[in-house]
Amino acid sequence: MIDLSAPAIEVAPLLLGATIWRGPVGIRLTEVEAYMGLNDPASHAFRGPTPRARVMFGPPFHVYVYLSYGMHRCVNLVCSPDGEASAVLLRGGRVVAGEDEVRSRRGNVAENRLACGPGNMGSALGATLEESGNPVSVITGTTVGGEALEAGLGAGARWRLEPAPNIVEFRQGPRVGISRNTDAPWRWWIPKDPTVSGSRT
Repeated sequence: MIDLSAPAIEVAPLLLGATIWRGPVGIRLTEVEAYMGLNDPASHAFRGPTPRARVMFGPPFHVYVYLSYGMHRCVNLVCSPDGEASAVLLRGGRVVAGEDEVRSRRGNVAENRLACGPGNMGSALGATLEESGNPVSVITGTTVGGEALEAGLGAGARWRLEPAPNIVEFRQGPRVGISRNTDAPWRWWIPKDPTVSGSRT
């Protein structure tokens, strides 16, 4: 099980190969970044629990959705114990379920580009700003009857996280698209995957 109450830098690599679900849409994650709150100048939570960043201070097992450049809705998973801000930004992934619904939002773009980049990820999922702070459940397995078992504060939630079936190979390096704390190696991605938005090597 993925424990979202751990710090984002511990959770982030475990999310690679996992599938994030919002309703019928499922996206297998291939690229993520961690943001560490008060100790990370690149984080929205660096200046404390402002109205926008308050969700990052917990509790974990919730989504944090924010608007980037006035148009892109970016999706994060809130991590760390309640009161300790950190979150993982979902930067890229491959649509594995609900492609017709995704294309109704993203249009006639190449399959690899449907959820490539944080803005496209948010659009593919249909995320809204009003959902910031909504719960996320983590799928922990299935019962004999085939029903999913879920854990976390968001058990039964619209947002669900399905752990990767196997450990995946990954790379780690600096985050992209930021101007502060640029050397922190808090970006993780699956190498050579075409859905990764930054460096793929």
